[in-house]
Amino acid sequence: MSLSNLLRLYGNTRSTLRGRAVHGKLILSGSRPDVYTNNHLQSMYLKLGLFADARLVFDRMPERNLVSWTTLISWYSQKGLAEDGLSCFRLMVEDGFRPNHYAYVGAISCCAGIGDVRRGKEIHGRIYRVEEELNSFVSNCLVNLYGKCGMLKSARLVFDAILEPNSVSLTSLLSCYCQRGEYMEGLKVFLQSHKAAVKVNEFSAASVLGVCAALENLEVGMQLHSLLVRCGIGMDQFVVTGLISLYAKCGALDLAHRAFWEVNDPQLSAWTTLIGGCVQQGKEREAIDLFCKLHSAGLKPNERTFSSVLGAFADAKRIEGGKQLHAMIMKLGYCSFTMVANAMVNFYLKSGLLKESWKTFEEMDAHDIVSLNSMISGHVNSGQYEEAIELLHHMFFEGFVPNLYTYSSVLSICGDLPAIEWGRQTHCCIIKPGFHSNVVVGSALIDMYAKCGRLSDARRVFDNLLSKNLVSWNTMLVGYAQHGFGREALEIYDIMEKDGVKPNDITFVGVLSACGHVGLLEEGLHYFDSMTKIYGIPPRMDHLACVVGLFARKGQTKGAYDFIKRFPMEPDKVVWRCLMSGCKTNKDLGLGKYAAEKILSIDPDDTSAHIMLSNIYAEAKMWNEAAQIRRIMKEKALKKDPGYSWTELQNNIYSFVSGQNMDFQGYSIHEILDGLTAQLFDEGYMRDAMFSLDNGEYLYQEASA
Repeated sequence: MSLSNLLRLYGNTRSTLRGRAVHGKLILSGSRPDVYTNNHLQSMYLKLGLFADARLVFDRMPERNLVSWTTLISWYSQKGLAEDGLSCFRLMVEDGFRPNHYAYVGAISCCAGIGDVRRGKEIHGRIYRVEEELNSFVSNCLVNLYGKCGMLKSARLVFDAILEPNSVSLTSLLSCYCQRGEYMEGLKVFLQSHKAAVKVNEFSAASVLGVCAALENLEVGMQLHSLLVRCGIGMDQFVVTGLISLYAKCGALDLAHRAFWEVNDPQLSAWTTLIGGCVQQGKEREAIDLFCKLHSAGLKPNERTFSSVLGAFADAKRIEGGKQLHAMIMKLGYCSFTMVANAMVNFYLKSGLLKESWKTFEEMDAHDIVSLNSMISGHVNSGQYEEAIELLHHMFFEGFVPNLYTYSSVLSICGDLPAIEWGRQTHCCIIKPGFHSNVVVGSALIDMYAKCGRLSDARRVFDNLLSKNLVSWNTMLVGYAQHGFGREALEIYDIMEKDGVKPNDITFVGVLSACGHVGLLEEGLHYFDSMTKIYGIPPRMDHLACVVGLFARKGQTKGAYDFIKRFPMEPDKVVWRCLMSGCKTNKDLGLGKYAAEKILSIDPDDTSAHIMLSNIYAEAKMWNEAAQIRRIMKEKALKKDPGYSWTELQNNIYSFVSGQNMDFQGYSIHEILDGLTAQLFDEGYMRDAMFSLDNGEYLYQEASA
């Protein structure tokens, strides 16, 4: 056997001692190995993982050829040593060697690994000037480079210039579009490639299934499933996992289960994906049962499995089970995985256990952007804005760069407070890294502007979004509805239908609310029927409350009551409160009293029901009954929570509480209000039958003539 074949054999079989022995004999023989032998020695040491020895052989070569340089550059690229690989590429060019496609692939991969688009462009420019044509491997790497650096237009130009694109280049481009949230463009690329007869492999199939899942496009996903079965890769584990994810995200859990059970021996990734899908669709019990079956089948859960199943326990009834799972995770040593620790933090936050979430957060070995985002979002959802802002300060102090989800949480704070100036500043920060075109951040911006009452700004952001999802549409529609712009809200719904966007239950809450604001009773009932009959959405209490409000606004309290009686579920107190409010407005004493009794049967200590009933009696001049209600409230020590409002002025937020006396810039708020009230009376204002006294009780008197 020749020396070169011997070195290749020992490298391939990982025979370190024999390889070193051959090298030792070569040195002792006193002969000077030629460049080809040195290349084999270098390659052997690289295969054995002995990089220091390989580099020593390279550095001591009296003569090097293109293979010597290319082997080293490729190895640097594979091991993630990008800077060393690019330095080696530069030295090779300076030594007068003309790189081949292997060297270009290695160097471009190094640039992609560290996101160095400048040097990547320089290498691309050299290829364009020097080479006659682009090798397919080099083209694939360029697509990957531009995609990873966020330059999707450049990636697409390179892809379109490939004479015969293959599954590798297609997968690279699809992955890039997915990572950047440009799912519709990714789907278009796949369809064009399929027409051009580009062969689909398991990796490109998994990518395009991810695109369909992100778009929640079940129809295209099912067509793709048929194609993959015909191509013979329908049972591949990557494809099966992608199919389960697609069906689960589209809400077709029955199809997800079928795809899962059709595989003879599902891998852990398939189990994990199905568990996660059940959690996302609110089927927590199914997720827990699957986890138990996985455990019974002898499969060992990994960090992703634990992260997925923890979400199934974020419910008051299952908190103890979640704590037991936490103990199991600690026992198996998975707490050290940041992904699992983040899931545990999220579990405690969603369960309302903020102390436990803080404890888990502080016990983590290291925090990442996900940990901090979870904590910020959890405190925002709990209304603890000061703690959320402190966590933001901590994030910046630790040097973390905000991502899409960070900005979404910040915008939630701005919308909930509301703080429009801070929201605008955040909008500017979002534009700089180009996040404003992302659908998640775009939806958060719409929500923030809508909550701050800046509907024209919200609509501008909405119209400029390149791709919209159901959340974007719902946010704009509900924003209009909440501010009384019923016509505009219904216009958004009409555009939704024309664009083929399938509404959900939240959409119809906005639509019915919009109908209520503009008094469209018949249209509202039509939308309610279409929700149940056309879209198959089961009505919730929110929808019932909206329809009851619709009837009440038209003065048809009896119609509202009849609608409640026809509803298959037992109404909650929100529904009865809507009816009671309508009865107060329309002076329907009998039905109003009945609604109040229903509320108090559900919650005997409901303060607002007592107050509203007292108001109804007062407006009907039934002073004894009104006094009786006040006595009951006093005996039960019931007191309405004081009104609370705030405003933003010169980057400061000022809060006002009912009954509070405070000074603002040297003026008493009460003095200002007294002056405004005097002006109201001067303009002919007439007092209602009821007005509030300072001690929180109510005085009833007839309105002024």
